Amino acid sequence: MQKDSILKFIYRFFDLIVLTYLVFDFGYSVHDVYKTPKFVGLVSISVALLVFNIYKFYYYTTSGRKKIALFNTAIIGLLLFISLITSIVNIDLHYLEVFQKIRTILEVGLIIYFIIRLMIFVRYIYEIYYNPAIVFVGSFFVIILIGAFLLMLPKATNGTITFTDALFTSTSAVCVTGLSVLNVSSTFTLLGQTILLCLIQIGGLGILTFTSFFSFFFRGSSSFREGLNVKDFTSHDNLKDVLKVALNIVIFTLSVEIIGAIFIYSSISDKAEITNKLFFSIFHSISAFCNAGFSTLNNGMSESYLSLDYYFQWVLMGLIVFGGLGYSIIFNFYSYLKNYILELFQKKIIHKKNRIVTLNTKIVLYTTTILLIGGFVFLYLLEQNNILLEHDTVFGKITSTAFHAVTPRTAGFNTIDYTDMRVPSLLFIIFLMWVGASPASTGGGIKTSTFALATLNIFAIATGKSRIQLFGRRISSESTSRAFAILCISLIVIGFAILGLLIFEPEGTDLLTVVFECFSAYSTVGLSLNFTPTLTEPSKYILIATMFIGRIGMLNLMIGMLRQINHQFYEYPKENILIN
Repeated sequence: MQKDSILKFIYRFFDLIVLTYLVFDFGYSVHDVYKTPKFVGLVSISVALLVFNIYKFYYYTTSGRKKIALFNTAIIGLLLFISLITSIVNIDLHYLEVFQKIRTILEVGLIIYFIIRLMIFVRYIYEIYYNPAIVFVGSFFVIILIGAFLLMLPKATNGTITFTDALFTSTSAVCVTGLSVLNVSSTFTLLGQTILLCLIQIGGLGILTFTSFFSFFFRGSSSFREGLNVKDFTSHDNLKDVLKVALNIVIFTLSVEIIGAIFIYSSISDKAEITNKLFFSIFHSISAFCNAGFSTLNNGMSESYLSLDYYFQWVLMGLIVFGGLGYSIIFNFYSYLKNYILELFQKKIIHKKNRIVTLNTKIVLYTTTILLIGGFVFLYLLEQNNILLEHDTVFGKITSTAFHAVTPRTAGFNTIDYTDMRVPSLLFIIFLMWVGASPASTGGGIKTSTFALATLNIFAIATGKSRIQLFGRRISSESTSRAFAILCISLIVIGFAILGLLIFEPEGTDLLTVVFECFSAYSTVGLSLNFTPTLTEPSKYILIATMFIGRIGMLNLMIGMLRQINHQFYEYPKENILIN
């Protein structure tokens, strides 16, 4: 036991050393005088980590810990070996020049080591803590704070930014919103944009999903409490397979983003004024799939060489729709296609007794299709003699309309200035933003299934039915009650946000502009009528809270804080309340 305590102490000591080195290495410029100690320090830390992990591999007996130690040993050892070969090849150069060549290689090892340690720490927290909802909310809050401090590092920005602006940007990235009080292109350096990209990826997937991925990778199993935490975030019904679902989510996400980046890279024309095409492709692929809406360009998608690049816009639309459908829908549809193909080849019915396509999938797909088609038709009819006039071809008009029917579904990209749109179009876009994407997706809003259940319940009451029946199934009263609770909470939160902005913004501020901004913040969309950069300090904090609540869900937070296990063995007398 005493030896375990010593090892834990050494662990934490190394964590602190690695974290300190990475922060100062990436965040601060180093004078030439300190380059030699920096070189010695980097090599010493790497060698010490290698020796320590080799010792851990032989000391620990549990397979999970041995796997982690072996993985760390393999990564650090390989990178040290590559660094040694690089040093031998460049032996004629000055040692500081050699250091510049091997610096990135060794830094990769330290970053991988620190990420693994961070995931283990987070996993430990939500293994011992009893409330999944609070852990879920707390993980987002901590990541936002860390992101804000990282964005304030000297080498992350071209100048200095205030804590409020850093917090606003970090919140917008982690909550995959896209609203920004700063110009991402001119304010942040490549390091700052990379930090922003990491925050978007973590926010889109959730820290618990990443943690579960590492847990499954190293251990192949999980504790019961750990499964409950991940189940709460991934909205998966089967506790048995919940870790495998988290693994599939990470693999699926990274695969789609890589494919998207390849398509985006191939779509960039030679005339485009983009210096780093590879980073541009990766950034916009992740930003689109996670429905974040951030761009590294000065004017975003409204740059002249992108506003008419229709192939690029269709690639973004595909990524946005995939990210906004939700993982459960994608995996459920994949199971259906797999069984359908097997039936064709094996010529026998596989799902004769089992309903592969769930009712949830049908509701989401039908609602999404109706909203996309309805949004396209509505915007095309209202804007054909307005913003669509800049497109000479019918295909261009169709692409532009489709793009602006898709992006309000929590993505936030725009190729036009929304202030040029007609008021009815803006009101309809507010509605699309409010509905948002689907459950267990990277998007926000009240969600398509919530809107569908609320609408179906209205028709059920109007026709005198006591329950909602659809596709041969009866929808539970709990689902209907939850849908109306989410709907009401969203309007209450947005209403308070609108009131707050009207109080703290100058008199004469346009009401539609404020309403548009608040709906965009709550639904984590990121569209704006050029209002975000002009916000006062109190208004920024109101929108920070609105984005945070919109991403985590106020109902989830309330359930986590207020729910108690309470078995009631009695009922009060029932009495009807006069309504209408």
